[in-house]
Amino acid sequence: MGSIEGYGGMMRNVPVSGKVITQEDRQAMIDCINSGEEFTQGSYTRRFESDLANYLGVSFSHFVNSGSSANMLAFMTLTSHLLPEHQRIKRGDEVITVAASFPTTIAPIIQFGAIPVFVDVTFPTYNIDVTMLEKALSKKTKAVMIAHTLGNPFDVDTVVEFCTKHDLWLIEDGCDSLGSEYGGMKTGVFGDISTCSFYPAHHISCGGGGMVFTDNPLLSKIMLSMRDWGRDCSCDKSHDNRCGKRFTQQHGNLPFGYDHKYVYSHLGYNLNATNIQAALGCSQFTRLDEFTATRKRNFDALFLELVDNHNVRLMLPTETSDPSWFGFPILLNDGIDKNKVIQYLTERGVQTRPVFAGNILAQPCFADNDIPYRVVGSLDNTNAIMNRAFWVGCWHGLTEEDMRYSAQIIKEALSETT
Repeated sequence: MGSIEGYGGMMRNVPVSGKVITQEDRQAMIDCINSGEEFTQGSYTRRFESDLANYLGVSFSHFVNSGSSANMLAFMTLTSHLLPEHQRIKRGDEVITVAASFPTTIAPIIQFGAIPVFVDVTFPTYNIDVTMLEKALSKKTKAVMIAHTLGNPFDVDTVVEFCTKHDLWLIEDGCDSLGSEYGGMKTGVFGDISTCSFYPAHHISCGGGGMVFTDNPLLSKIMLSMRDWGRDCSCDKSHDNRCGKRFTQQHGNLPFGYDHKYVYSHLGYNLNATNIQAALGCSQFTRLDEFTATRKRNFDALFLELVDNHNVRLMLPTETSDPSWFGFPILLNDGIDKNKVIQYLTERGVQTRPVFAGNILAQPCFADNDIPYRVVGSLDNTNAIMNRAFWVGCWHGLTEEDMRYSAQIIKEALSETT
């Protein structure tokens, strides 16, 4: 491979993502185990939910076992029979989204039997092209479900205005954007429902896990039911009969007095995370601001090194936003061989990832299945992301030296392959 100038021939390893776990984090999990509390839910779960709700400024926060489950629960909540008939999402209804996305932003729509309506994204934000929203609207449209790409908030003002105008639900996928702000407010407060993820690659880690947020009491009630097997009772698992009516009610066609703790008003799931994961989350949460600041510093360091390179186009923050970056995306100019660039970086320890699914419609899950969907307009920018974009790490476990090394190797790769 030859020497790497400025680094004495020493190759560094710069992963795209990871976790920072301290002894305090480990002790928090040990303390949870030693507390004798339930493993599924307990005081750590309640504290973690409260910490995140207060951090965002929302009323309700529910811990689940993954960010993907959070997205599924968010969508399925809007299919509940408890919602007004005109607002409830039914099979065959349409949901506006983007094809340049992670699969589990889109999967719940299809798995339920609704129809995704895909529009393109724009550069340099990599987020939904809001000029296409009205064109994507139909009489069947019930919701918009989109993510803040790589931590960069979408045009919240325009999307919220569109949803309000047409009485549509907004599901705000914030799995990559915990700590990001738009107009001085944290992302996660703009949707009727929002989500985040605590997978090890994300802003804080619970070794997995996710969260669903809402300000709507009815949506919160539905979420809890669907998260917990579809049960009708809202008592915590460690409490019984708070309403005093556990054995004195009629439910459906069940015998009178049937145990309310075993009455199911939804076809739900078991999406519970563990109390031990919540203990880790509580400990990690105390350093979230520190993690966010490091991600911003690392992104800015890479940006300053590469912004004048004419072979690439870099992501810019959405207007009025302050992203807590998940990754650092790079769009290569047309004609540059992306595979050669990625191979060069990989051989020198700088890990890369595609921008998630690229164009989800090109993935085998679509190509090999008869999935109904609509596309409005072209997906030219989505295809450009699929063909010419990748991202490198700027996460909070990387140092300024890591960023300098990454920038040097990226510039070398561009020089060597063009």
